[in-house]
Amino acid sequence: MFLELKINELIENNKTVRVALIGAGKFGSMFLSQVPSTKGLSVSTICDLNIDKAKQSCREVGWTEDLILNTIFLDNYEEAIKRNDVDVVVEATGHPSYGIFHAQKCFEHGKHVVMVNVEADVLAGAYLYKEAKSANVVYSMAYGDQPALTIEIIEWARASGFKVTAAGKGTKYLPEFHASTPDTVWNHYGLSKEEAEIAGMNPKMFNSFLDGTKSSLEMAAIANASEMHVPDDGLLFTPCGMDELAKTLKPKNKNGVLKYDGQVEVVSSVHRDGKPVYRDLRWGVYAVLQAPNDYAASCFKQYGMNTDETGEYSAMYKPFHLIGMELNTSIFSAALLKIPTGQTKSFLADVVATSKKKLLHGSFLDGEGGSTVWGKLIPAEKSIKLNALPIGLANKLKLKNDILEDKIITWNDVEFNINDEIISYRKKMESQIKY
Repeated sequence: MFLELKINELIENNKTVRVALIGAGKFGSMFLSQVPSTKGLSVSTICDLNIDKAKQSCREVGWTEDLILNTIFLDNYEEAIKRNDVDVVVEATGHPSYGIFHAQKCFEHGKHVVMVNVEADVLAGAYLYKEAKSANVVYSMAYGDQPALTIEIIEWARASGFKVTAAGKGTKYLPEFHASTPDTVWNHYGLSKEEAEIAGMNPKMFNSFLDGTKSSLEMAAIANASEMHVPDDGLLFTPCGMDELAKTLKPKNKNGVLKYDGQVEVVSSVHRDGKPVYRDLRWGVYAVLQAPNDYAASCFKQYGMNTDETGEYSAMYKPFHLIGMELNTSIFSAALLKIPTGQTKSFLADVVATSKKKLLHGSFLDGEGGSTVWGKLIPAEKSIKLNALPIGLANKLKLKNDILEDKIITWNDVEFNINDEIISYRKKMESQIKY
């Protein structure tokens, strides 16, 4: 309600929070669909490489021609960011290198940043946070995306005096998904290639959701914001429904599946034989709570909470998320409260390029959602010791060595330019941020 009070004050003074959106894809379109019905918020600028397509997206989500005419459309991100009629920039390109460039430019011009681009955040979010703090602007995760929604539950639990034993999200997972490519991805979604093309669906993006990369990135973002543990060698993707969260997602010494007490993890909506999990959490987020004392545990039971067999553990979850349609919460929070809705601060988790098949020297990696690599979640300390190649930089790099299937690729395996701006930025973060 406090945020609503601040919004009402803004409206009473005939003001709005003015937004520049960079990237008018699916997430951006979902955000734009809410703009005409949101008081106190206006989109002054939309930046996209395809301006005509961006305008058409606005029409498709319900914008009037007058609203489109009164909005500035640009294909140059620096021009969009430095405009005087922009308070908050929403970075929704999904491209890790561009996301870092755009965030740095926002800091230079004193603009708050809502980083939808989890790829950029995992690649160098701890250093971006440091730069945002120096520039006295907010650097925030995007409310509506699963990392920010999970962090909200974690913060609620900790503020209420509970220990968070596990936190994460649900997805549909089978082990063979790790080998999925843009050519095979639509089979798993029950679509033909032609149907997907007509719908404007990006095969690499959807493949990233399927092959485990996006799940790894989102769990890394949560861990880096909440300082939770990450698994030593990738997510488990344990099949688990809403009613079983408290029974399953706890440490092994408590009859659970986790190595660490206080760990991020993703649960699968299907069993390994493909059968659906009862009351699955495919579209939702969760946190498993541990009661601090017997009285709290008795309250779990008295108020109908789902618990494990001991009554000591329970779970709080949100079964759905609306992605870009919830983004306004981040925008208002940054502009009016100067508070992020989730924020990377540490470099505890990393997502590293892992081979989908045997790769030959002289061939090229094709990045997130491609045919060559998927992203595996591991501790940042392990990543540095292995000299592992981050998934966010595993694109258009030539292999110097043959790589066996399901192997983490290292910087020693690829040709690269150490003077590349983003590689240098990432290396700087590794050397200066504690992990």
